[in-house]
Amino acid sequence: MRISVKRMLIGKPLKSTELGDQKLSKTKALAILSSDALSSVAYGPEQILIVLMALGAAAFWYSIPIAVFVVVLLVALILSYRQVIFAYPHGGGAYVVSKENLGITAGLISGGSLLVDYILTVAVSVSAGTDAITSAFPSLHEYNIEIAILFLLFLTIINLRGVTESASILAYPVYLFVAALIILIVTGIYKILTGQFSPNLHTAIGTPVAGVSLFILLKAFASGSSALTGVEAISNAIPNFKKPAPVNAAKTLLVMGGLLAVLFAGIVFLAYYLGVAPDPKETVVSQMTREVFGRSWLYFFIQGITALILVLAANTGFSAFPLLAVNLSKDKYIPRMFQVRGDRLGYSNGIIMLGVFAMLLILVTQGSTEKLIPLYAVGVFIPFTLAQTGMMVKWWRERPKGWQGKFLINTVGAFISFVVAAIFFLTKFDHVWPVLIFLPTLIYIFHRIKNHYDLVGEQLRVNKLTNELPRIDGNVILVPVGGISKVVEHSISYAKSLSPDLLIAIYVAFDKEELHAFEKKWESRFPDVKLLALYSPYRSIVSPLTKAIDKIEHKANCQNRQVSIIIPQFIPKKGWQNILHNQSSLLIRTWLLYKRNVVIISVPYHLTK
Repeated sequence: MRISVKRMLIGKPLKSTELGDQKLSKTKALAILSSDALSSVAYGPEQILIVLMALGAAAFWYSIPIAVFVVVLLVALILSYRQVIFAYPHGGGAYVVSKENLGITAGLISGGSLLVDYILTVAVSVSAGTDAITSAFPSLHEYNIEIAILFLLFLTIINLRGVTESASILAYPVYLFVAALIILIVTGIYKILTGQFSPNLHTAIGTPVAGVSLFILLKAFASGSSALTGVEAISNAIPNFKKPAPVNAAKTLLVMGGLLAVLFAGIVFLAYYLGVAPDPKETVVSQMTREVFGRSWLYFFIQGITALILVLAANTGFSAFPLLAVNLSKDKYIPRMFQVRGDRLGYSNGIIMLGVFAMLLILVTQGSTEKLIPLYAVGVFIPFTLAQTGMMVKWWRERPKGWQGKFLINTVGAFISFVVAAIFFLTKFDHVWPVLIFLPTLIYIFHRIKNHYDLVGEQLRVNKLTNELPRIDGNVILVPVGGISKVVEHSISYAKSLSPDLLIAIYVAFDKEELHAFEKKWESRFPDVKLLALYSPYRSIVSPLTKAIDKIEHKANCQNRQVSIIIPQFIPKKGWQNILHNQSSLLIRTWLLYKRNVVIISVPYHLTK
């Protein structure tokens, strides 16, 4: 049953030779890797207005010049990451660039930031999508968390089915979203030009506003820059593209940048002209759509597709997180399990872990995008800054033909990214302070894992100067027994077949009379097998057993003999029946495996009823 459910949800396994069929075309890659960046136009402009709201609606005109600066930053980042794609065609993005040009610490800061950022990407996207749904249907507002978790489970399962299949399913909503927003922007501008909206809905650009300060404007700019998260995902996922992968990735990046610039600028302008103000119970896009189309079928269509794309934007995290985890795993900074491909040739361990962490984050923050977005944005602008700085170092060191122009592009990108990250820390410290805790903690964990792998490798490495194998002159077999049964008979029979130098059964009794009675039974049933009967006044099985094993092992080691312990164990017909038994064999095996230098052999006896 378990296997059939897995096959139904994930699909039948794919052969390793089918990996080439899992590569993405530019059309599918744009949908699956750009969904995060494109969807952010649904909440990026709103973040600008939320900051400006502190000054009153009259300050909304500042959203226009702020949007211009955000687009300038976008252009710098797109051109910068285009250079990253061609310089590092095997993927890895900011982590690889920072590690190779700025050192391992910078690389780990970038890698750690992006790992956390992709978790935040999933949590923010799903939460924002849920908000869009509850804006259209306010009665569902109290079920935000439940709806978000259902969406997250759906995305996790879809991605476990494979990159190509998830891209095929998710491509249509992404392109429908782009088309829907273009229709909204074009229709809105048309109605503005034809005088269908009053020019009194907004204050004129340049209107003096009391209380405005550089601090507030920078805070609004940083908040609007949250729309640029996800721009780096394509540079991380180059291996997922069809050949020639770097060329296809670069073209996809440029198309994504163009679409993002048009949609972001259009939404900001329309929101300004219509005088839309942030509302906790209704998103800015929802208000704009209602103003342009009324509560017609187009309103519900755009709201529905916006909610869907916000949820599906999480797929960028599901695509990029596993690949980044693979790079860190290859360098031994996170567990090797992240390099394992699942049944559908995706890095399923990375997908599952991402889904679990994102779910925990949604539960902890109660799905609040306002709490998550600043942390989400600062988490990506740190690697933005390091990646661009790393590229500057690369061009300065290598100085290839035309390096001056590339150096200038990366310098502009690094400077603006650093300014945005600094603004987040200065203006939203109450939201982003966790970065100062989890990032050093992550780097510490990375180094601990790396040290472990290095120590293990050093201890397991074979000395090429000698071909001598460890000397073992014999074998002593011990069999812990809890009574006389078919399970014990089966194990004793197996032990004899190994022709040991010495075979000893060990019995632990909690009562002396019971101990003497068992010795007589054993002598009658197994006269040729030595029995070591131990009395345990404190009713412990493990303690007297391990003490006896220590003594026997010490003597055996002096004679170059290996001590092997055979653990008799019966296996119930059904798995749930295990809870009805004491599982002493499991306890003994676990204890000995980690505490003693002995060979552990489990001898199962399967029950038929």
